[in-house]
Amino acid sequence: MTPTLFFVIGPAGSGKSTVSKQIAHRTSAAYLDKDSVATFFTEALLELAGTDKNERDNNEYYQGVVMDLEYRTLLRLAGDNLRLGNSVVLDAPFVRYFPRASYLEDAARENDWPADVQIVVVHVTVDGNRVKQRVESRGYDRDAWKLEHWDEFWATAQAAECAWRGAHHMLLDNTADGASGDALDALLSAVE
Repeated sequence: MTPTLFFVIGPAGSGKSTVSKQIAHRTSAAYLDKDSVATFFTEALLELAGTDKNERDNNEYYQGVVMDLEYRTLLRLAGDNLRLGNSVVLDAPFVRYFPRASYLEDAARENDWPADVQIVVVHVTVDGNRVKQRVESRGYDRDAWKLEHWDEFWATAQAAECAWRGAHHMLLDNTADGASGDALDALLSAVE
C-alpha cells in the first residue's frame, strides 16, 4: 500500500495537534510532532547561545539557525517512516516555508521519500477569537510574544498562503473543539 504523508498546518492554537492525532489514529499513521521531536534540543541550543529558551517568535538565533534544524529533522524522520511503508502525520506550523512552491519536491529529494508517496496538506482553519482563547488557555511560555503582539501575529498568520505544489490540499474547519468525526471521515475518504 502506498504511504501517505499528511502535513497538518495552521497557526498556533488552531488545533493542529488535536486534528493530527485524530488523523494518525484513524489511519494508523506515525505521528510526528515538531515540539516532541525537538523541544529539548531547541531549548538547550537557545540556552547555549545565551538567549531565552522559551522565545521563538522574536529570537534571531532561533529563527536564523535552530528552526531550520527542527524542520529538517522532522522531514528526515518522516522519510525514515515512509521508506518502511508507514504513513506519517506531521504536526508543525511550517509557515515560514509556505511561499516556497517547490518545498515538498525539495524535501522529497533531500530526504529520499518514496516516489509514490501521496502527500496531503490539511489546512486547519479556525476563527481568530477562538485561536486567541486557545493560545491563552494552554499557558505556554513560548506564546508570550504572540499574546503581547496578538494583532501582528494574527495578521501574519492570516496572510500566510501555502504555495506548495505536488500535494492534495484540503481545508478542515476546526472552530469547534476538535474536528467532528464526520468531517475527518469526509477528509480521509477524499484522500483514498
